[in-house]
Order: sequence, then C-alpha cells, then structure tokens
Amino acid sequence: MIYLDNAATTLHKPQQVIDAVVLAMENFGNVARGTHEESLSASRAVFNTRIKLATLFGCTGGAGNTVFCQNSTEALNIAINGIINEGDHVITTDLEHNSVLRPLYRLEKEKNVKLDFVRADINGNINYDDFEKLINQKTRAIVCTHASNLTGLVLDINIIGGIAKKYGLLFILDASQSAGVFDINMKDMNIDVICFTGHKSLFGPQGTGGMCIARGVEIRPFKTGGTGIKTFSRYQPEEYPVRLEAGTLNSHGIAGLSAALDFIEETGIENIRNKEEGLAQRFYEGVKDFENIKIYGDYTKKRAPIVSLNIGDYDSGAISDELASVYEIATRPGGHCAPRAHEALGTVDKGIVRFSFSYFNTEEEIDEAIEAVAELCKK
Repeated sequence: MIYLDNAATTLHKPQQVIDAVVLAMENFGNVARGTHEESLSASRAVFNTRIKLATLFGCTGGAGNTVFCQNSTEALNIAINGIINEGDHVITTDLEHNSVLRPLYRLEKEKNVKLDFVRADINGNINYDDFEKLINQKTRAIVCTHASNLTGLVLDINIIGGIAKKYGLLFILDASQSAGVFDINMKDMNIDVICFTGHKSLFGPQGTGGMCIARGVEIRPFKTGGTGIKTFSRYQPEEYPVRLEAGTLNSHGIAGLSAALDFIEETGIENIRNKEEGLAQRFYEGVKDFENIKIYGDYTKKRAPIVSLNIGDYDSGAISDELASVYEIATRPGGHCAPRAHEALGTVDKGIVRFSFSYFNTEEEIDEAIEAVAELCKK
C-alpha cells in the first residue's frame, strides 16, 4: 500500500517512536501516583516531553503550561469551552475543521455566543482585512486553523496574531496540520493557546496531543477528577497542568511522542518541510494538466503538503475506492470534517479526494500515484 493519507494520521513512524512506546509499556507505572521508580520514570518522561513541546512552540508559559490531551479535538474543546463566556463574540474562518466548528456552534446554541466567519473564496483563500472588519466590543477571541486540511492553504499567523494583539483578543490556534512541519513561536506570533495532535506531522502515536498556554491565560477545567495532588480538596487544583489533566495520562503514548520530537529535532523541521513540499509539488506538477481533472486550492500561496482533486463528475468516494482496490494507494475522500470549506469550493455533493504527503513517502511512490491518476483520467 502506498500511503498518501498523512493529513489524517501518519502511518509510518520513526522506529525510535515504536521502540519508546514498547519500552514505556514494559516499565512505566502511573504518572504522579507514587514515589516508586516505575511511577517516577513515567513522571520524568512526561515532564521532559512537556519541556520539548514548550521549546518547539516557544511557549511563554513553559513546561508547566503544556497540557496533554488525547488529540487536537479534545484540546480545542478544552480551550474553547474554558475561555469563551456566555454572550461573547468569536471570529473564526470558513476553513475550519469540525473540531473548531462544533464546539463553537454548541456555544452559540447553549451560551448565546455570537460567531462571525472570515469567508473563503472559490480557491479557498481568505482576506485578512476581514478579521478587523468583524471585531466588535464583545469580541473575545479569534479561533482558527494554521493550515487547511482540505486545500493545504497555510494562513499567515503573524498577521492574525498581530490583529488579536492590537485589539486585546485571545488567539487560539489549531495546529493539527502544521505542528512538526512549519515553524511556530507563540511569543513572536502572539498565540495565546496552541492546540496540537501527536499522530500527524509530529510522527507520534494516536491518542496523544495537547495544548501550550501562554503565561497569564486562564482556562476553566473541562473535566475534573484525580490528579495525584490535593486529594482532600473538593475542587480541581488551580495550577497548570493538573488543572486541565484529570485522570491517568497516556504516558506510553507520550513516551512515543517524546521520541518523535527527538526525531524532528535531529532531522530538522526545515528538512522535513522541504521534502514534504517537494513530494506534494512533484505530484501536483505530474497531474495538473491531465484531462478531466480538477485541482482545488491556490498553488501560488504557502501550502501544507496536500493536493486535493476530483476526476470528471465521479464521486470522490468512487475515485478513492478505485485507487485503493486497484492501485493500492490510500487517500481520503469525502467531506474531511470541513463543511464550510467544501461550501466555499462548491464540492458539497461529491466531496474531494485528498492526497497528503509525509517525510517517509518516496518519489517512486509519487510517480506511481501520478500514473494511477493518469489511468483514471483516461477512463
């Protein structure tokens, strides 16, 4: 199988990630639940991973403000529900994943939160001036993605963060498609909360992710329970990270994420990005002139390693099924949990076939995928 569904999850992990998970499963006890070596080993590993993530993202709150979750969806739910108050106004975009949209829609329904969207055009581009035009006296936050999981468009976070800072707004960033590929510095980009997942371009295990929180940002707990400290208090501890980490952490997965961060550090984000962008560009150049093909997105802009397309009038599911069953190429069809982006592109009815590339793909695989698309276009 040629695996080109890396925007959903990276299938191929560095061997050191797999080894780290196995080692943790053989040796780790529960984090912060004892003073025996098995518990302390887990605690050390988790704390060291917090340090690596805070460093990677330039978090002003440091390791103590680095919180682990299951994935970006959980992190975004915690951040959005823990920051936005009843009657607040929030600005987001048409490019968002449902992990941003659905928490906001729920707050709109249950807490009278007002929402405004920066619109995307037929090519999936947005106008940054629209952010300022939508701000009013009740605006509390801007919540948006760093890179579209549908078209691959990378938003200019420096501009958006600058607008948030200018007007005293909180800026919550969904880095699901960018963490590990693009340089992110919370301080320089004026990001208050960055939400990330471990299982995509960070090359970590599924079930890992979290958020980094800038110093001074307050987030209400989304869940409460055991923390290993202040057992006799009726209420969740106030200090980060335990304020937002009730229950047993996935220390086995976090150990794998730690090893993945080491791989990224050793390899270099720039090298990873250059290879992935090169593979995506090779595929795009190889298929863009085929008859009956439609490619979505603006290829003059900065992009994540994603190419989304359709062939003729075929449903995207039929194309993706043919690629998998006949050519053994894994892609992602359908709606990609990005309904407003599909509305902007005019692809609600048939969806889109998404090819997404990883550092562990090869040029030979890309060439085979180009040939497969060529044959399907002829059919």
